[in-house]
Amino acid sequence: MPREFSRSQRMAEQVRRELAEIVKDEIKDPRLGFVSFTEVRMSRDLSHAVVYCSVLDSGQQAESIEVLNRAVGFIRKEIARRIRARIVPTLKFVADESLSRGAAMDDLIREAIASDKKHSDESD
Repeated sequence: MPREFSRSQRMAEQVRRELAEIVKDEIKDPRLGFVSFTEVRMSRDLSHAVVYCSVLDSGQQAESIEVLNRAVGFIRKEIARRIRARIVPTLKFVADESLSRGAAMDDLIREAIASDKKHSDESD
């Protein structure tokens, strides 16, 4: 049985795809780093969207998010032009910290394994 997706999930995925195209083709700001959109969370009434972004260079992350939030009017207008929807959501761009948290967790796990191995070698 195929999994059914809600309307907000379908709209969120469409917005994410269009955002990627708009940023790649239309926004020419040199302060904008290599941005990828990891997730879009839509409200149930499709009027608001929170867009989670990750930037390749973590030093440029804050500046890239600021550039996107300043260009939100242009981006929203482009989305309205590209998709057929009665409501175009207001957009808010935020940094996606899941990649850095995942790397930190991976480091902690590696440290714990190394520590366990060290203690087991000492006891033998």
